[in-house]
Amino acid sequence: MTTPALEHLLRETGLRVTRPRLAVLRAVHAHPHADTESVIAAVRRDLPAVSHQAVYDSLSALTAAGVVRRIQPAGSVARYEARVGDNHHHVVCRSCGAIADVDCSVGEAPCLTASHDHGFVIEEAEVVYWGTCPTCATAASAASAAPTQ
Repeated sequence: MTTPALEHLLRETGLRVTRPRLAVLRAVHAHPHADTESVIAAVRRDLPAVSHQAVYDSLSALTAAGVVRRIQPAGSVARYEARVGDNHHHVVCRSCGAIADVDCSVGEAPCLTASHDHGFVIEEAEVVYWGTCPTCATAASAASAAPTQ
């Protein structure tokens, strides 16, 4: 996204436009599913003096405003993505931790119907598919095909 588009996005959600917020948004758009440390590294390429706290505060404000989505697959650190407004899911590699988006398989959000809602108003269903990414599967296949000595 262009800087004017990011500025517009911040303003329409009621957030002040600041250099750290713009840099964080650019980083999240450029690096889907990035963890906090990766976001900080990307932001520091634009703003070398930015503090960890400014990035954490920006991620928190952007997440609260619904501009950024925070996900945290089991056993993983928090990750951030700019794809918001739908109820897509994720596939996670058990070997390297790579994450990819998976569109909702059936219908609109929450796209799954609970067998019993226990009186809750269900707004979202979270599904994480676990497996092995193509790179790790190829590496594992090559390693098992290698002759042993």
